[in-house]
Amino acid sequence: MDQEKHLQELSTTETEFNRELGVFGGVSIIGGIMIGSGIFYLGSYVLERSGMSLGLGLLAWIVGGLVTLLAGLCYAELGVSMPRAGGSTVYLTEAFHPAVGFLRGFTDWLIGGPGSIAAMSIALPTAMRSFWDISDMQVKIIATVLIILLTVYNLFGIKQGAFLQNISMVAKLIPILIILFAALFLGTERPDLSLTPVTNPDASFFDIIPMIAFATVASLWAYEGWTNLNSMTEEMKNPKKNLPKALIVGIGGITILYTLFNFAIYKVLPYDEIVTNIENGNLYLGTEAARSVLGNWGGIIVSLGMILAMFGGINGLIIAQPRMYYAMAVEGHFFKSFAKLHPKYKVPTASIVVQMVLSIILVFSRNLDQLTSLVVFTAMLYNLLTIIAVWVMRRRYPELHRPYRVAGYPWTVLITSILFIGLLINTFTEDIQNAVLGMGVQIIGILVYWYFDRQLKRKKA
Repeated sequence: MDQEKHLQELSTTETEFNRELGVFGGVSIIGGIMIGSGIFYLGSYVLERSGMSLGLGLLAWIVGGLVTLLAGLCYAELGVSMPRAGGSTVYLTEAFHPAVGFLRGFTDWLIGGPGSIAAMSIALPTAMRSFWDISDMQVKIIATVLIILLTVYNLFGIKQGAFLQNISMVAKLIPILIILFAALFLGTERPDLSLTPVTNPDASFFDIIPMIAFATVASLWAYEGWTNLNSMTEEMKNPKKNLPKALIVGIGGITILYTLFNFAIYKVLPYDEIVTNIENGNLYLGTEAARSVLGNWGGIIVSLGMILAMFGGINGLIIAQPRMYYAMAVEGHFFKSFAKLHPKYKVPTASIVVQMVLSIILVFSRNLDQLTSLVVFTAMLYNLLTIIAVWVMRRRYPELHRPYRVAGYPWTVLITSILFIGLLINTFTEDIQNAVLGMGVQIIGILVYWYFDRQLKRKKA
């Protein structure tokens, strides 16, 4: 009887939040966060890591999208069977232990959410340097003001935040699509898409596999952010139908967009020009492609696209991330104030404000490359555990109502898990500093959980 009651609690759709998000709103949250600065400059990092091979670079973008989509299918099953705010913190708590769910949320609270917000807020004014001479300190000041303004705006409810997200989503797609189609139809280059690394033409199959893995990790920053929608399940209309639709449409569509965008760059810029730009530190290949096809107007359009993309990404993260901290506090292992919703606007006010403070601290303490690498590593770690949670929950709660089930189970779960394990191992060998720092955060999180757990047990005693 106790298990029956618990299953009902897990699958309930009752909530204190306002349900304002439909499928388009969900896709806008995903697209708004995912389509940020990464689409414009990460192609350079992907190429560097894939031995300057255009074919391997494009393959890394496709693999990154497929890995993300497979993980999204797993999140969709968990989200519709447990439609509660907090997303993966809830799933990991139920599948493993409250400490695991807490560590996921704590890592996001300390570096994941604020790190992503800080990275995009730094990248936005950096992109404006092609028009104005902006110093490093001015970049950080603009980033700080942007974080404060969007945080204050989102304190007035999900409806306003979602409206701005929908507008920015459509607005930023227009310049991106103009560049994409202009490059695809007007580009005259015939890119060599062979899978041979230019920097090491004698590389064996076993040399190329880790190369693709390392390049895929670079692409995953551009795909990062889709998990945030699960944290907002309690604010979706009919989440059991709309959550899977939004995840599949959002991730699938963005995978196609990223792949075509990078192919379009290859069709416009001669290979030697791509290499020269990267060697000279000009990583924004999308900007160069736009200028090549559309002249000076191309540079203006791509800069506008970048600014709108990053603006939407920052807004989406500010909306979504605090819902995870709210879930941790409701469970009893985090600050009490985080569990309180504003009586009128129904948003976790304290969570949103503290996230703003942490984001500003990271703006002034780390650079863009350090922030993106750290966020991607910790995200991969908990995405792996959440994917495994699908198998654990099927075994532990076979009677739990699952309106959506992962296609191809258990092979989907197994293959996705293996892919993430490979990417994590690759990161440990190629970027040990950020890997160790990410694991250090987990140790701090265990100590914080132990403190809150002792407090909770004393109250119950």
